[in-house]
Amino acid sequence: MKIAVMGAGAVGCYYGARLHQAGHEVVLIGRPALVEAVNERGLRLQSKDFDGFLPLSASDSAQAITGAGLVLFCVKSGDTESAGAAMKPHLAADPTVLCLQNGVGNAERLTAVLGREAVPAVVYVATEMGGPGHVVHHGRGELVIGPSAGSEEAARLLSEAGVKTRVTASVQDALWAKLTVNCAYNALSALTQLPYGELLARPGFREIMTDVIGECQAVCKASGATLPGSILADTLAIADTMPAQRSSTAQDVARGRRSEIDFINGYVLREGERLGIATPVNRVLHALVRAKDDALPAG
Repeated sequence: MKIAVMGAGAVGCYYGARLHQAGHEVVLIGRPALVEAVNERGLRLQSKDFDGFLPLSASDSAQAITGAGLVLFCVKSGDTESAGAAMKPHLAADPTVLCLQNGVGNAERLTAVLGREAVPAVVYVATEMGGPGHVVHHGRGELVIGPSAGSEEAARLLSEAGVKTRVTASVQDALWAKLTVNCAYNALSALTQLPYGELLARPGFREIMTDVIGECQAVCKASGATLPGSILADTLAIADTMPAQRSSTAQDVARGRRSEIDFINGYVLREGERLGIATPVNRVLHALVRAKDDALPAG
């Protein structure tokens, strides 16, 4: 199958690499620096079980999606509408579009732009870009996706590529659980540039995370979704399972790129305001990271 990755950052490159290794034709659509590097020497995948270059193709044009039966939509949340509009004219008649993005509500936004279903997905992977055309995999990699006409087939392809994938009607609950984890770690990791293990070792950070998680629980419940009763313990335990990982928000801030904070702590803040629930800790974390975003040069 031809598979297109729209927004080939660390997440998209990792899953694209795994699908390529399983024998699929994969095209990465991303920034010019990535495209140049991949077309010149291939995509470098660095993981515990592999370190080498893979001969994927790459393009900086959404037209490269033409003919793809599966699209992994991995752009930053703030680019959902613009990227969706760019790829809409080039989609095949009945592709499965998986929305592999941070936050809650992105699949619905993309569906509205495309005029066809985009399937929500929850991503559990620790990756980062080691440079143009170089993706580093630190651990995990499983996906949880929502039900659709193409979801079971997509899950089969991904599972055969070594990506453990589960289809569930409770995908919104899983999205909220992932959002809660992101709210707890991403801003703090970005502001301190510390990895998860060091964050929890510093005085006061465990208490801040506990407060953030409590606010997320309240907003999630009021919105109609359900978090597991173990969400606090599960979230804090990530510092032990991925102690060296820095959040994607931390990576964005370090590279001088605009972050997704508006769709992480900012989403909980807006939902809390809509539902009449105070979220003061999420508000502070959002404001501090947003100040870094707003200080970036325009464009």
